[in-house]
Amino acid sequence: MSKNHTKQKAAKAATPGQPTDGPLTHEELQLSGRNHSMPLEALHDDITPAGLHYLLIHFDIPHVSAESWRLRVGGAVDRNMELSLEDIKSRPAVTMPVTLECAGNGRSLLQPRPLSQPWVLGAVGTAEWTGTPLAPLLEEAGLASDAVELVFTDADSGIQGGVEEPYARSLSVEEAMHPEVMLVYAMNGHPLPPQHGFPLRLLVPGWYGMASVKWLASIEAVRSRFMGWQQSVAYHYLQGPDGPGLPVSHIRVRSLMVPPGIPDFFTRRRVVDAGPVMLEGRAWSGHGDVERVEVGIDGEWMPAHLEPPQGDFAWRRWSMVWVASSGEHVLRCRAMDTSGALQPIEQVWNYQGLGNNMAQRVEVTVR
Repeated sequence: MSKNHTKQKAAKAATPGQPTDGPLTHEELQLSGRNHSMPLEALHDDITPAGLHYLLIHFDIPHVSAESWRLRVGGAVDRNMELSLEDIKSRPAVTMPVTLECAGNGRSLLQPRPLSQPWVLGAVGTAEWTGTPLAPLLEEAGLASDAVELVFTDADSGIQGGVEEPYARSLSVEEAMHPEVMLVYAMNGHPLPPQHGFPLRLLVPGWYGMASVKWLASIEAVRSRFMGWQQSVAYHYLQGPDGPGLPVSHIRVRSLMVPPGIPDFFTRRRVVDAGPVMLEGRAWSGHGDVERVEVGIDGEWMPAHLEPPQGDFAWRRWSMVWVASSGEHVLRCRAMDTSGALQPIEQVWNYQGLGNNMAQRVEVTVR
């Protein structure tokens, strides 16, 4: 069997079935019970509490002892290293607010719906992460001149697409040496919760969350491209079951609105009183700084006020006063970044349901 045919078979297994227009499956409900979104009302907060931050766990949360845990650094390096958590903590520390978003955010809104974790819009959060920059550690290990990538492997293993392996992702040497890439051990001033990667995780600001490997166990420098499942098959923009497609990397520009007023319990449709209504939310991008947010009221777009960014890789608050009149209304919001990217109004469909940054739609009844 040819290598290309093998890759095509693997790509066809990247999702558990063909996209569907049908109801949520039992398997999707199982996934949604294990993983959770950030409630959109948490957009009020500059920093998302750990319990409200979105969470995606590919396989199982590993039980890791901080005392016995070690980070192994090896492969194409001059010096193999084995570091304890205390060794990591003794290195120069940095605390930085970073917005993380799952690449599948918005997947359940696509039609037909790709089968996987059925995110709506809340697979995002901004935390203050504390850790140490990765680049100095790699310099100490002494990367070989012909090393091309760093492979980050965690303690979370399972089966996907018929392949059994630990969750692992790679970055090019150039990407891994960026000063903002860190090994983090604290979230919002506390040790990482088990579900967020205790005792140590990688943090790759500006990239979708799949790059920030949790429960980090090893870093290996390699002389050829890493072809693990999560790197070469999953997380690719595809228009059909056959690969390879384009790899997912940086976060596409997005804005979200705090749903105004109060919700109907079952439908979540919003109800507000007529008169001035403060609309607010957050906007972010991994491709450039957010430079504009617009709010759509029944199809008419108006500029929102932007506050200063919280950090180079964190979201920006926006706000606008809407004088609401009685009746039924549709609110939307969209952002533009300095790369010139503008959120689309219509869905940008792809086979794995990734990077869907279609402008949010909020239906409101004004009484």
